[in-house]
Amino acid sequence: MPIARVIAEPAALSAKVSDTIHALEAAGLAVHSAEPLRGIETVLQIAAEGGAAAMRAVLERQFPDADLLVSAQEPIVPKVFVSDMDSTMIQAECIDELADFAGLKDQIAEITERAMQGELDFAEALTERVRLLGGLGEGAIAECLAERVPPMPGAATLVATLKDHGCFTVLVTGGFHQFADPVADQLGFERVVANRLAVEHGALTGGLIGGIVDSSVKEAVLREEVALRGGTSLATGDGANDIPMLRAATHGIAYHAKPKAKEAAHGYVAAGDLTSVLLLLGIGQEDWVAG
Repeated sequence: MPIARVIAEPAALSAKVSDTIHALEAAGLAVHSAEPLRGIETVLQIAAEGGAAAMRAVLERQFPDADLLVSAQEPIVPKVFVSDMDSTMIQAECIDELADFAGLKDQIAEITERAMQGELDFAEALTERVRLLGGLGEGAIAECLAERVPPMPGAATLVATLKDHGCFTVLVTGGFHQFADPVADQLGFERVVANRLAVEHGALTGGLIGGIVDSSVKEAVLREEVALRGGTSLATGDGANDIPMLRAATHGIAYHAKPKAKEAAHGYVAAGDLTSVLLLLGIGQEDWVAG
């Protein structure tokens, strides 16, 4: 039986429960329950027999500005959490910010956006952007990290709380180890999977070392960790490159995402910060751990 959770202000939830039940029933779903999640009054949980897609469509119309998760089972704390980095765990696209130091931000940001929208092959787009950075001094990486890569609101709390509840955390990104390793240290991730920029004589060569971390690698990392640790999984991401990972997870949640990623995921955060993921999993604020 599909289970849906919606985050909204208690007054808005209360006002819309009756209309939402009628709308679900009109769409052919048999509603078993619709009530605030115990201990978290900002989360409405709905259990209804019928299709998850139909349930989600109704809830998106009823709560257009809310955060939402629709699951085939009642959401629980996962054993594995795998997350994208750029524009998910941090408030930046690192390659775009690095390009600014080379005077190429507009040109490279356009390629980044098209790749995230799913309009360009990720590996080809990444290779082209890295090539354009050839010759940039390695010191730009440290400067960029210090000045332009703040964590996303709620990121450290999300990671710390999941770890406190026994979840293994992985940062997997089509970005670069030179950024991802410090970010992982800052936020508390236990494993990092990323690309690596090639550097020679203190400057970027315009190439990469090793294979490319693309959408297939992201999915493979999630499946590998689940096979190793068992249990349910959570994934967060925002772009087309995250879609296979979001679909493969027990709970794939798109974070302020591009349309294709939002549509493909089991749920999304479009209004709140990353602590909304904790609420959708049923972890109330009294059980959060500050990162």
